[in-house]
Amino acid sequence: MILLKTEAGQRVFKDRSIRLTPRQRSAFILCDGQRSVDEVLASGMGIAREDIDQMIELGVLSPRNAATTTTTAAPAPAAIPHPAGLVLAESAPAGERSAQQRYQDAYPVATQLTGALGLRGFRLNLAVEGTGSYEELVALAPKIRAAVGQDKADMLDRALGLGADS
Repeated sequence: MILLKTEAGQRVFKDRSIRLTPRQRSAFILCDGQRSVDEVLASGMGIAREDIDQMIELGVLSPRNAATTTTTAAPAPAAIPHPAGLVLAESAPAGERSAQQRYQDAYPVATQLTGALGLRGFRLNLAVEGTGSYEELVALAPKIRAAVGQDKADMLDRALGLGADS
């Protein structure tokens, strides 16, 4: 089974409204939609099956194939495929997007890029997860670019509205 972070889980992780143990926080980061539960358990981080089960019960993680509900009535935006397998939501040009919208577009891209680095990018992924604003994510972008390479970072730059073609 492969687990994904829920929107509620993202909020809980940032605002710490529900106390997660250090092992659960590590498991939350490792559950990136790519790794199986068995891979997360075998990561050497001391994560137990009970930690994951509790996070599923709390609603911070959900199985990748589970039906998801949206909180908005707006239709889902068209997706732009990326060679690295990442998906960026199609939206208004950067000049027309607010900083909050750019942050909302770029945050999932940044977490996918840093999550794909595995344990090598664990601290960088933690830093991305800790951002709460567009400005904080822009400040972290050079480190992400250095870690993943310019080709993959171009997508993040477009989401942030930093590139010439954004």
